Amino acid sequence: FKTQVLTFNSLFFHGKLRLQHEAELKRLEEETARRIEEAVRKNVEERMSTEEVKEEIERRTKEAYEKMLLDVEIQLKNEKQSALNEARRKEVSLVALLEELDKMLEENSRRVEESQRREALELQRKEEERYRELELIQRQKEEAARRKKLEEEEEIRNSSKVSNGSRSRAKLHFGMGL
Repeated sequence: FKTQVLTFNSLFFHGKLRLQHEAELKRLEEETARRIEEAVRKNVEERMSTEEVKEEIERRTKEAYEKMLLDVEIQLKNEKQSALNEARRKEVSLVALLEELDKMLEENSRRVEESQRREALELQRKEEERYRELELIQRQKEEAARRKKLEEEEEIRNSSKVSNGSRSRAKLHFGMGL
């Protein structure tokens, strides 16, 4: 049993040593990483403070600015061209619409003129028909008046013949109208 306890103690001691050793390794790794990081930071600061690096940064900044300006100029040019194309398209569309409206107005005007012409012809036809009716009525009245006159004259002649036979002297009748 003693050997087992010794073995257990020995294992426990070795385990503790191993844990201590691992903790020491971890501390060393962290310290090394911190030192490397500090060295890199100092190296970067030293390099960044050199005139050559400052000039390189300025050169790259200037190039990036010029490229950005060029990109903006190209974009503006493209947008301007697109706007011009759209304006031309709208103008062509507007011209076509105006031409179509002109055609519609001409067609409507032609239809109105045609309708007015037909109405005027119809009115003229009705007026002519009315005039012919009035002429016919006038002729009928004149014919009736002429017949009446002839009938009256015939009556007068007939009554004169009858009267002449019974009387020796002729009577004169003055009729209306000649």
